[in-house]
Amino acid sequence: QVELAESGGGSVRAGGSLRLSCAATDGYIETMDVMGWYRQAPGRQRELVGTMTSGGPTKVVDSLKARFSVSWDNEKSTLYLQMRQLKPEDTAIYYCYGDSDVFGLGPQRYWGQGTQVTVSS
Repeated sequence: QVELAESGGGSVRAGGSLRLSCAATDGYIETMDVMGWYRQAPGRQRELVGTMTSGGPTKVVDSLKARFSVSWDNEKSTLYLQMRQLKPEDTAIYYCYGDSDVFGLGPQRYWGQGTQVTVSS
């Protein structure tokens, strides 16, 4: 079973930084064609934060790219979301996802359980 797990969330003051991590069940992360991050603030729809294509570039949405970055550690098989200069409006649950066709059923999207990020002013 494919499972993704985020870590690294927490509470921080405005202007601070956090780094979120996303790991997958052993043996499955290499099957991911695309991985990335979404976030969902209270009362709002889930929105894309950034993506990483297997063997390709990372991308962060324009509104966040000055402060956020997506990266990959090959040795640890871990996806990261580095967040800097955090603002109260960044408060949300952050979700990691991965797209994989590991079972040959067509691309499936797998989600982590989410990690809370709270930014106080």
